[in-house]
Amino acid sequence: MTLRVKDMAQIALVAALYVVLTLTPPLNALSYGAIQFRLAEMLYFLVFYNRKYLYAVTLGCVLANIPSSLGPIDMVVGGLSTFVFVGLGVWLFKGFTKERIFGGLLNKGFFFFALFFASSMVTIAAELHIILKLPFFMTWVTVALGELLSLLIGAILFEQIGRRIDLTQ
Repeated sequence: MTLRVKDMAQIALVAALYVVLTLTPPLNALSYGAIQFRLAEMLYFLVFYNRKYLYAVTLGCVLANIPSSLGPIDMVVGGLSTFVFVGLGVWLFKGFTKERIFGGLLNKGFFFFALFFASSMVTIAAELHIILKLPFFMTWVTVALGELLSLLIGAILFEQIGRRIDLTQ
């Protein structure tokens, strides 16, 4: 993929938006730890429209994890997890995006992606279990539920935005 200056600027803007949505109070209170709700994760749906945004959300995640109590470890684990599972999830579920569910409120691909990505929080639960000695299963459940909620909000929001604005650019 060849990135133009315009693409790099858009990537930087989305990465910055991810950081702002993660670090701005009161959103920052639930951005780290065993109970997480990162509203910024809804930006993952941009990758369905243009794969260049995979770089944006990965960079945003890495930068947003700098103030984490786990610092560099969280930057690496969170960044790699984002890159791998967002990329894989979009690849797996993009073909379902034409089908609508829940009365047309949501497309099927976004819904399946939300479930898939929430389950991938096993990586974050493992990180928190190994480093902070948090209980693995309960941490996985709480992080995955926060992730699922954020993604379902994002799925509905980006479904509506994508109908009105060309997000493929």
